[in-house]
Amino acid sequence: MEVILMQSVDNLGEMGDTVSVARGYARNYLVPKGLAVLATDGHRKLVAEHMKLESKRDDLRKASAEELAAKLGELSCTITVQAGDDDKLFGSVGPRDIAEALKSDNGEFDYKQIVLDEAIKQLGVYSVPVKLHSEVEVTAKVWVVKAT
Repeated sequence: MEVILMQSVDNLGEMGDTVSVARGYARNYLVPKGLAVLATDGHRKLVAEHMKLESKRDDLRKASAEELAAKLGELSCTITVQAGDDDKLFGSVGPRDIAEALKSDNGEFDYKQIVLDEAIKQLGVYSVPVKLHSEVEVTAKVWVVKAT
């Protein structure tokens, strides 16, 4: 089944792409969530207009993200955790923990903006990327220290 993507979908395509997917995937997931529309001539015109508006919005979002990145400069936060004698954590520090620590000092951050390959499980200092926009990224220095 041919559909036109209204938003970028991981492992499928970018906004505006026409892709061929299984009928059930389109009917049960992509179309109901507003991620895609059926590939008809009428929808192609609507998607073209939608893409023009979305590109203007994206430019505004990028400009505000660049402004915020310049204002923030270097981010830093300290997270105190329980740890054993060998500096291994009881648990781990994940994106939600980092977002919460950054929020208190530097404004509002969503945990989805924190790019962390795997959870932090050792004490130490880590450089963690924070995506403010798909093209704008700042680095946060995260200090994971032992609670006394």
